[in-house]
Amino acid sequence: MIEAGTEGLRDREAEVGFTRMSLLPVFLKLEGRQGLVVGAGTVALDKISALLKTGVRLRVVAPVARDEVRALADEGRIEWVRRGFEAADLDGNFTVIAATDSPEVNAEVYREAVARGIPCNSVDDIPHCDFFFGSVVSRGELQIAISTGGESPAVAQRLRREIDEQLPHDVGEWLEKLGELRREVLATHSRGEERRVLLHELAQREICDSALCATKQLARRGREAVRAGAVALVGAGPGDPELLTVKAVRAIEAADVILHDDLVPQAVLELATCATEIVNVGKRCGTKSITQEEINGLMIEHARAGRAVVRLKSGDPLLFGRAAEEMAALREVGVEFEVVPGVSAAFAAAASLERSLTDREWASKLIFSTGHHAQSHNRAALPAIEDATRVVYMPGRDMKLLAAEWLAMGLPEDLPCAVISRAAQPDERVVHTTLGALGDQGPTAAPSLLIAGWAVRTMAAKSTEDYAAISAKS
Repeated sequence: MIEAGTEGLRDREAEVGFTRMSLLPVFLKLEGRQGLVVGAGTVALDKISALLKTGVRLRVVAPVARDEVRALADEGRIEWVRRGFEAADLDGNFTVIAATDSPEVNAEVYREAVARGIPCNSVDDIPHCDFFFGSVVSRGELQIAISTGGESPAVAQRLRREIDEQLPHDVGEWLEKLGELRREVLATHSRGEERRVLLHELAQREICDSALCATKQLARRGREAVRAGAVALVGAGPGDPELLTVKAVRAIEAADVILHDDLVPQAVLELATCATEIVNVGKRCGTKSITQEEINGLMIEHARAGRAVVRLKSGDPLLFGRAAEEMAALREVGVEFEVVPGVSAAFAAAASLERSLTDREWASKLIFSTGHHAQSHNRAALPAIEDATRVVYMPGRDMKLLAAEWLAMGLPEDLPCAVISRAAQPDERVVHTTLGALGDQGPTAAPSLLIAGWAVRTMAAKSTEDYAAISAKS
């Protein structure tokens, strides 16, 4: 039966194309273990240097030693026993290196080591070696070892040089970061196929230092970021991926389907995985390529199909969007949803201006409006200096009508105004003006936003004298 089993194993090896190896490549943990080197000459020094990198506790037995070996002993990095080899020197060691100039001594070391079951390497003596030192390329914890089974160390060294030239020098740092993520995944994800696939996917990706690194977020995400069969209304912020919330990033990366506004930039969409279906459902400048009812239908359809759906909205989903209608549609059919807030363009624009939207002296409240509503609301007369900052989303390409209406309401011509186009994005543009000159501004790139009020006055109006001058006009 044993012979039959062996024959079956051989057949199996032939079937899968096994190649027999005379050596098994392994990497030994030697830190804290006892090792012995017999010899302290040039050849031994090379092995000592290699072994010390592993953290092994090394004893060297030799009647004489090179100066470098003496120095290592004086520094306490090795123990040097100044005499010839004795069989008892082998006791308690995990591994042994025979590296003297005497073949007879090396052979004796090997025989005594074998008798004790201790792996031994007799340098340049293949028959008396249980293992070989490979030529190693190192990048941090990454090690690539090459062995020729003792046939030609020179060939191994040549291959090592070639690999070293081609291997990126920062791969060790990347591997260290990947190891941290792997341990995190092992601690937070249950064993199974999904975890295995995730670990393999992480090994294919770059890892950056940013807290919003897509690879880090992939490792930390859970399907709870956006549940299968549910919808997440997610704020994409003003356009800068760095201004996304962590929860928004996780939702984007966990999504099976993303239905996004036209104003959501490509840099944000690129956070999604390659398997995510991305659909533009935007409506701009009055052109409606898709109706709100159709958007509602897409959310419901994908959620009912068991997909994790992200409705990705520029800015904050609950500010001047159609979130109220979308939530009502989802509630009506019983589809679960959650809202992930985003950074509003108003706050990004104010940050770009380096101005507070509120001021203890000049603005104790905010007025948020859209260009459509600002023309027909708040018609009551207002004081020359009103205690508010007005933020107008989508003010339109021509602001003459808006400016005329505000002037007719009693707001002063010198009311500070700022028009911010594409806030927080690389091509952001800011124009400072006054209410009187607002109508003279040319078209701005969408999305744009108007902030008006004394709190956004320019630096020239920040002195005490300027405050007094403004107050006198009121």
